[in-house]
Amino acid sequence: MKNPYLQINFFEDPAALYYASDELKKDKEFIMAVLKQQPMALQYASVEFKNDKEIVMLAVTQSVHCCSGGALEYASDELKNDKEIVMAAVKQSFYALQYASDELKKDSDVDREARNK
Repeated sequence: MKNPYLQINFFEDPAALYYASDELKKDKEFIMAVLKQQPMALQYASVEFKNDKEIVMLAVTQSVHCCSGGALEYASDELKNDKEIVMAAVKQSFYALQYASDELKKDSDVDREARNK
């Protein structure tokens, strides 16, 4: 099956999502396809998708930016307070801890996982 999204440049530059049509920005399948290649594109996703646990989990587990903290920066505050999401993010990068909620920054499991990175 041919992927219709591969003809679009969204996979090369996360900022390209900013210029996507409103229709594409509302398409969960499209957003997930982009995030698999460009997890930092989460910053240009809709508020709805920044609060979608499946979408954010995909982005934080694909995001390996050693010094930036990855896609957790762009998740909703609610998901920055979700232990499963934050644990997945700090497994990728210690720096993701800076974007976790204050409560989870103090959590011993999260702290331990971040220090193991």
